[in-house]
Amino acid sequence: MNMAINKDFPGGSRSRVNLAGNNIRNQSYTTEDLLVVEYWRAAHRAVLNTFQAILRNRTRTKDVVVAQRHKRRSTIFGKLDRYPDMQLSRMDDVAGCRLIFSDINMLYSFRENFHKAQFHHKRRNEVDKYDYIKNPKSTGYRGIHDIYMYDVNSVIGRHLKGLMVEVQYRTKIQHAWATAVEVIGFITESQPKFQEGDTRYQDAMAFASEILARVYEDSIGPFPQKDKSELVREFLTLDQDLRLLNTLRSLNAADQIVSTNRNTILIFSESGELEVKTYRDAPEALRALFQLEKERPGKDIVLVKADTSEDVRFAFKNYFSDAQDFIDLVEKGCQELSGANIIDQNVVLEAMKEK
Repeated sequence: MNMAINKDFPGGSRSRVNLAGNNIRNQSYTTEDLLVVEYWRAAHRAVLNTFQAILRNRTRTKDVVVAQRHKRRSTIFGKLDRYPDMQLSRMDDVAGCRLIFSDINMLYSFRENFHKAQFHHKRRNEVDKYDYIKNPKSTGYRGIHDIYMYDVNSVIGRHLKGLMVEVQYRTKIQHAWATAVEVIGFITESQPKFQEGDTRYQDAMAFASEILARVYEDSIGPFPQKDKSELVREFLTLDQDLRLLNTLRSLNAADQIVSTNRNTILIFSESGELEVKTYRDAPEALRALFQLEKERPGKDIVLVKADTSEDVRFAFKNYFSDAQDFIDLVEKGCQELSGANIIDQNVVLEAMKEK
């Protein structure tokens, strides 16, 4: 099979991609299976470029950060493990566009208008299905996702028809929380994002989400029933136990310069070091991504793109070990809800117990 000239579906066929996914899940994959997955994964680049161009055009005059990312190979493999019934060809977030808004009202207004866009690409989900602002996840995750199916009539692109892209909407507040969750996943053996590892991290971040939602967005998180004193007390107790905020504060944000080349590969090592590689064009960057993943299997590697180097740093702060926004927001949030400065947490906890 010559996958490079196949005009029906990237990787040969849907069934061939699904077979490769099953073999990876069962740890029985071959070199050809990996090639099938890489070719299928690479084909999403064209879909991603189409959607990011549409989104950038619609946000040109707005205070919105637009970024895109290719799902990491390790994350794809992990998702296959977590969802044993998932067919790889139907994984809908291999290509992802992220939009970060100043506030919730701007987010909803933009999304409502975008749903009226006149193009052939089909939104596959109902409006509220992935609205985790109205219905936050138990982890504390807040944001909204839409899944679009790529549809094109051109001969050159028809083999991409049916591939999917995830459009992710979040506010700056929600982005700060999500960044901190990712950083925790890098620096500890726990993954609160996936509810794996020490459950105390999951609980602490869920409480933090509720604090941020109430204080800054007049909204709710996963614990709307808790009164504010109980909420702050439980978060601070866990924070003391885990030294969470102090650990995040002690991280030195990676002082890496992203050049004006907007195709950027970020490589995060287990030791906490970040390596940045930039490329002039997307095909070169994609080839480099696949080669780096083969050469450095133990590294977390992702290909991202944004309008400016500052936008790359902001949209993917987790790769720069930068959780300062989260720290500032949650400390001020606790102070507002408790009416006390939380610099000395022991004093605050004792005062709240007396209440």
